[in-house]
Amino acid sequence: MRPPSVTAVMLAYGAEPWLVDAARAVLASTGVDVELVVVDNGCTGDGIDVVKGLPGVRVIRPEANTGYSGGCNLGAAEATGDWLAFVNSDAIVAPDALDKVVAVAAEPGVGAAMASIRLAHDPELINTSGNPLHFTGLSWAGGNGEPASAHARRTVVPSLSGCCFVISRRRWAELDGFPDEYFAYHEDTELSLRLWQRGLRLEYVPDAVVLHHYEFSRNDLKLYLVERNRLITLLTAYQGRTLALLAPMLLLTEAAMLAAALAGGWGPQKTRGWAWLWRHRDWLRARRRRLQAERTVGDGTLADLMTARVAPSNVAAPPGMGAFNAVAAAWWALARPLLARD
Repeated sequence: MRPPSVTAVMLAYGAEPWLVDAARAVLASTGVDVELVVVDNGCTGDGIDVVKGLPGVRVIRPEANTGYSGGCNLGAAEATGDWLAFVNSDAIVAPDALDKVVAVAAEPGVGAAMASIRLAHDPELINTSGNPLHFTGLSWAGGNGEPASAHARRTVVPSLSGCCFVISRRRWAELDGFPDEYFAYHEDTELSLRLWQRGLRLEYVPDAVVLHHYEFSRNDLKLYLVERNRLITLLTAYQGRTLALLAPMLLLTEAAMLAAALAGGWGPQKTRGWAWLWRHRDWLRARRRRLQAERTVGDGTLADLMTARVAPSNVAAPPGMGAFNAVAAAWWALARPLLARD
């Protein structure tokens, strides 16, 4: 039997000090027939010229920076493989990693599968083993900083990490990939929800190791996009009954996030996100109609995937997080049985 054909999609923007290593690691993958499509979204480092000369690589450069969402869509449109592997440009895949993730993604009932993302500076520690999903739409790197030995079992995960995951090209086409409007951040959460809503599960593959040169950073654009895109996902992917049941907690979360934004100096970014939602309300309504029409599984069935406790380990908890978690847990205890009735 011929090995699975895989098109790996990688984006390049800015200096990209790990781009060449990441590209060579993908091309050295064993057990799969792999090609690499690199989307040059404005790479300023010398690595892009090196990558262009590597056999098995195609580089495409859009006229403008299309972000992570648009860049992944462009790269996937160039694919010839049966499987798509999305790999960050600072992530080094082990030789057998893509083969192992493809094997799991190909199993019946699996919508997509992700690798075991380790911290490159200490490969015995996890960067993410799947991202938790709070019922308010918040999500973070699950297991970050924990021993990899504590995440050595294959598990079902609420949300994939965009750092390295595999999905069939056919299924990606059915979903129309990521929404370009997201630009960056939270698109992996939305894709994960859509797969779950189609009755497909997401799997974490512990022995498919990827070393991630992870740096958590905050800037005005990221803060704006993370919060705006979280709200897009809530407003389009959740059922109307779910939004009604969770409305008090969602409003409390908005108040808490606004307070955190004002205290942190990014209040304008938070309110700018609300303004975007209003200006694009027609697109939101159309997006919502599509997502609700294509789903086959109700939110009540998916409630078990969600958590009521915000507990990221890669950022310091803001003041009042303990109180927020207590209120969220109490509300979730009330709302969850009602959701289960759908």
